[in-house]
Amino acid sequence: MATFICGESQSLYSPPYFDGENFGHWKTRMTIFIQALNYNLWDIIMDGPSTIVDCKGVPKLKNDYTIFDKKNSQLNARAMHVFYCALGRNEFNRIRSCLSAKEIWDKPESTHEGTNQVKYSRIDMLTHEYELFEMRHYESIH
Repeated sequence: MATFICGESQSLYSPPYFDGENFGHWKTRMTIFIQALNYNLWDIIMDGPSTIVDCKGVPKLKNDYTIFDKKNSQLNARAMHVFYCALGRNEFNRIRSCLSAKEIWDKPESTHEGTNQVKYSRIDMLTHEYELFEMRHYESIH
């Protein structure tokens, strides 16, 4: 089987590699890669794997899993595998204790983009800097 290449070192069959640089670029490419691979993987990453419980809300033993429970567990494992293949050593060390694909997705996102509170603080700071921006008397537009 021939490998199709869509750009410099960007195989259609291998996830985009992330070494800690340019997170926004990687995040966009990884989102599309996973969705194209299997959209159910993307759902598991966004929603997290559901805790498998019986009708009383008690976690099930693995011996009691239904076919649906096993399918969701396998989707989570497959999504985790995609991330393991996509992350460099330092990024892998940050996520290796994560137990779900959702945790793995959220960890670099908060590490590289910050939490929502950090994002809003940064926007406020940049807005304030923009409002204070002015041309000095010795500067010219040309």
